[in-house]
Amino acid sequence: MLLAIDAGNTNIVFGLYDGETWRHVWRLETHPLRPFADYGMFLRMHLLEAGLRLDDVQRTVLSSVVPAAVEPLQQAIKALLKREALWLRAEVYPQLPVRTERPYEIGSDLVANALAAYERFHEYCMVVDFGTALTFTIVSDRGDILGVTIAPGLKTAIRALAGNTAQLPEVPLELPHSAIGRSTVHAIQAGILYGYTGMVEGMIRRINTELDQKCRVMATGGLSSILTTLHDQFDEVDPNLTLDGLRWVDYYAHR
Repeated sequence: MLLAIDAGNTNIVFGLYDGETWRHVWRLETHPLRPFADYGMFLRMHLLEAGLRLDDVQRTVLSSVVPAAVEPLQQAIKALLKREALWLRAEVYPQLPVRTERPYEIGSDLVANALAAYERFHEYCMVVDFGTALTFTIVSDRGDILGVTIAPGLKTAIRALAGNTAQLPEVPLELPHSAIGRSTVHAIQAGILYGYTGMVEGMIRRINTELDQKCRVMATGGLSSILTTLHDQFDEVDPNLTLDGLRWVDYYAHR
């Protein structure tokens, strides 16, 4: 099986791919200073609970947008599996069918997203990733990553609002029935969630207009299921899209 690791700013996602499906997906809160032994214990425990042995994992691939997490993750993988993971970074990008003009600037998670979407459609497409940041990654029908748009993510926006005001609380991400808030909590939920709905709709429309193309649109990220008002904008919603991109990275690196 393939172990894919997507280390993001909020969570580290571990996925086990059995050749047909993501059999197991586990999440661990990101702490950049977490020691490698903690990662090893986490993986060993979950493999044991799944009835799997260490030697069931034949290959490992890693993406991280948290530089401090790379070394302890690699140490944990090497201690458990006696080899390091394939680390998705600028030096690996030339092996992939997607291309970027700024390989040392773009996040490896966005490259994985672009690759997964391109392999699915092989036409103009964009990936809307609802994570710590809200990102739009646009890919041409030839695999060129044309660019990225970045905005604060939903939770980031809510925490920033609560952290920079005296009387506004941090509220749960629940879509209210109305855009007109009848209480402080509902007012914040309406402003953030319906506001982001309008932003995503507007960005998709603007990107399509600038390209003079109707892109296929995929949504991913841990919060992609919250804005149900947007689901008619997406061709697919796949919370494991980044993991799927890492699966393709492993394929192209070993073919």
